[in-house]
Amino acid sequence: MANDAGLFFGEFVRSPATIGALAPSSPRLADAVCKPVPERGEPVVVELGPGTGAFTAEIQRRLGGRGHHVAVELNERLAGRLADRYPSVDLVQGDAAELPSVLAARGLPHADVIVSGLPWASFPLEVQHRLMEAVTTCLVPGGAFTTFSYVHAIPLPSAKRFRTLLAERFEEVVASRTVWGNPPPAFVFHARRPRISF
Repeated sequence: MANDAGLFFGEFVRSPATIGALAPSSPRLADAVCKPVPERGEPVVVELGPGTGAFTAEIQRRLGGRGHHVAVELNERLAGRLADRYPSVDLVQGDAAELPSVLAARGLPHADVIVSGLPWASFPLEVQHRLMEAVTTCLVPGGAFTTFSYVHAIPLPSAKRFRTLLAERFEEVVASRTVWGNPPPAFVFHARRPRISF
């Protein structure tokens, strides 16, 4: 939506390190990122950094009213927009690194799937580690973590550190083919079976 693009860009200008992109993700990227969301049962699906809701809409479509969808958004304006648009989503305005406390407060012992829209390549090493610790702590042993990276970020040292971190913390990490229909082009990481925390 055009107004989403304007809001997203405005928040990027205010805080580029935490927003990490100039525009919301495309439906094509949302489809690729959200593939691990189960088609059956009552899964707990966590969304980190939903922004204006590109992945939120796809998760909701896939769940079809099942399960529990928790979304954690740090930015107050984006969180407000999401709360208005998706009243059935359990929206938390806060830090994704606090995810264990967020789930505990809701009586949820774990997440089956964690979908991340966070700009991992924009984060320093310490922040990457704190966030990954929260992710791996909260996933069930057979759980799935999925996120994406822009193609142009591949050579960045912080992006390389993140890929190394994924390989250290998950037994299986698969990178998708390039999603060309997203501006800018991106690829998706599907990670499964978190390793025991260090």
